Amino acid sequence: MSLLSARSGKWLAGAAAFGVAGLVALTASALWADNAYPPPLEIEAGLSRQVVDRNGDLLRAYAARDGRWRLPVTLDAVDQDFLDMLVAYEDKRFFSHHGVDALAVARAAWQFVAHGGKIVSGGSTLSMQVARLIEPREERSLTAKLRQALRALQIERRLTKRQILELYLTLAPYGGNLEGVRAASLAWFGREPKKLTLSQAALLVALPQSPETRRPDRHPDTALAARNRVLNRMRSAGLLPEFEVERAGRVAISSNRLALPDLAPHLADRALNTNPLAEATKLTLDAGLQARLEQLAREQGDKLGRRQSVAMVLADGRTGHILASVGSTNYLDTSRFGAIDMTVAKRSPGSTLKPFIYGLAFEEALVEPATLIDDAPANFAGYRPKNFDLAYQGEVTVREALQLSLNVPAVRLLDAVSPVRLIGRLKRGGVTVEMPEGGAPGLAIGLGGVGVSLRDLVQLYTSFLNDGHAVALDDGLNDETMPLDAPVLSRNAAWQTADIISGVGAPADAPRLAIAYKTGTSYGYRDAWSVGFDGQYVLGVWLGRADAAPAPGISGIGTAAPILFEAFARTGLDRVRLPERPNGLVVRSRNELPHALKKFGGHAATAATSSGPEIVFPPTGARVDLNAGQGRSQPLVLKLQGGKPPYRWIANGVPLKSTTRRPKLAWKPDGPGASNLTVIDAKGHAASVSVFIE
Repeated sequence: MSLLSARSGKWLAGAAAFGVAGLVALTASALWADNAYPPPLEIEAGLSRQVVDRNGDLLRAYAARDGRWRLPVTLDAVDQDFLDMLVAYEDKRFFSHHGVDALAVARAAWQFVAHGGKIVSGGSTLSMQVARLIEPREERSLTAKLRQALRALQIERRLTKRQILELYLTLAPYGGNLEGVRAASLAWFGREPKKLTLSQAALLVALPQSPETRRPDRHPDTALAARNRVLNRMRSAGLLPEFEVERAGRVAISSNRLALPDLAPHLADRALNTNPLAEATKLTLDAGLQARLEQLAREQGDKLGRRQSVAMVLADGRTGHILASVGSTNYLDTSRFGAIDMTVAKRSPGSTLKPFIYGLAFEEALVEPATLIDDAPANFAGYRPKNFDLAYQGEVTVREALQLSLNVPAVRLLDAVSPVRLIGRLKRGGVTVEMPEGGAPGLAIGLGGVGVSLRDLVQLYTSFLNDGHAVALDDGLNDETMPLDAPVLSRNAAWQTADIISGVGAPADAPRLAIAYKTGTSYGYRDAWSVGFDGQYVLGVWLGRADAAPAPGISGIGTAAPILFEAFARTGLDRVRLPERPNGLVVRSRNELPHALKKFGGHAATAATSSGPEIVFPPTGARVDLNAGQGRSQPLVLKLQGGKPPYRWIANGVPLKSTTRRPKLAWKPDGPGASNLTVIDAKGHAASVSVFIE
């Protein structure tokens, strides 16, 4: 070695030693200001607010005030291999130093002097990086390093090593507006940081050093090289065996940034409004079930049409916990008014309240399932109920009447038990129905003449699982659930009703499941419903248009019920047997019934007399979506009741080509806009409606 080289080496060593000593002296002497100038450990821009499910899994997150995704994380929620690699790569003496690593500083000072005053490596510890993250500055100088060292010493005096690591993993940048390992893991890999692969963990170790130039969505080659450097460093340090490094190194880098979980948006928004100061709100939902039902709602929405939507509620019928709540087909779809939560909207429930009418009749011993009842046109003081298919079955058993959802028998029984009593029983179930303005309970409530929400129906149907007692539904936002002490139905009546609807066959092509269910279609085809249950779970489905416009072609049995069965199947939940028959309850055949119960007489209802025709669909004033504006106009099925055939239809003043004897006719409009439809029967009686075709 030459004399010059020896002197140069000594000079460099002395400079490095001086740098280390100076840094240590400066940071030590500055500790007197520890109390006067404490480190700002509070995150000024705040954390992303979160809504999590019953297991703590993320349902939905909201960006922090500065627009960044910044999710808090604990070490227990992070993959241990990632933590080991992070410490080994960034600060291998993290658990032994007190904020400043003297050996790392010595190395940095040596490199600083050797490269003519240029910073090659900063000697930063994880504690110093936390200091930089809580007080970000653009400058990269010796003064900045001294400031970070001071702050690191202060941080170490206030926080444990575990807390320091958690703060780093919450604030470290990972590209774009992603901060923290949890946001990064979800955005780059679509998984929680507890479930990282070795390749993914290595990339997340590398990203914070240069988050923008190593972004896998913009610079995949740079990201790949950085990941491999981390893996090779771990191999050199003896932390990873050769074969694992080689296997992880062969994994391709994903170049797509994924959206963060965005489940249950309606309930999540409500959670933020309910708990405006909470950083995290826990709901009773199950993220897996929620995701599966939301996917089904999107699929069915695409099939139904551009303005129709689907809502679903799945609840544990024993506890009342809501496990999934789908408010619409697509939250962001303005054509479907997706932001409206249709699980809580009050709509006409169609025939879904009929089981409670029959339950009351069983409770009062007016009928038994084997009792005969008339299904024929009847006039109840001016109210003339009609069956959905405009046909009548004649004399049927009560069991058949409920399973076939016949309207006239249901109204006969409601007339006997009284609408007021039915409303009272619904209130026992925690449900207050919405009556027409100024209206009193009438017979029409049995066929959907009230407003009920999907959550209301699911809550009412829990009574069939609990000996007639409904259970108040809870989504996690209720401070306390309302006690429902009084039964909706007696134990025997609840079982008899559930037993009947458990015998309704599954829709065609639907999965064969051991569930009981009831369907309903509101007047004018505005709403289609299906509510089903086994011995543990209750699931309700609604579909229609949020703006309450008619949706031709939908029905409870034809449209909502298949979705109900598919939803039950997709949950993957084990089927639980329906409740056993109560002790002492005897199921009698018609021959075993006493004479008074062999056939239901009920209150006097006059036979309906023939009158002029009535157009039952579309109702007047309806807006009917037939895609007429896109030049793909679909036919509109016109339906009428009464009158004497043959019938002649007139559309916008122009008679249709021929007369018909059928009460249904498919009419294809010329285009969108207002239309007037008139039907004239053989006796010259006429009826008209005005509709708007979209």
